[in-house]
Amino acid sequence: MDQQAMTLEQIREKGLAILRQHLGIVGMVRFLQQSEMGWGNYTEERYQWLGDPDLKELAKKIQECHQDRGNLT
Repeated sequence: MDQQAMTLEQIREKGLAILRQHLGIVGMVRFLQQSEMGWGNYTEERYQWLGDPDLKELAKKIQECHQDRGNLT
């Protein structure tokens, strides 16, 4: 089959067949789990989660974290 004429679905099916043949079912699944692409825009979401803290703010949070850990021991 001409690889240039293959559809994306045909390429995917052939790739999965080769992975299954050489790695077995479990190995194929483990490989796919490692190479799975995420979704969304991490950069945009990161700003939503973390904001845009300055260096002083980060240092303060680190110190608070160390103090909290000291209280646990």
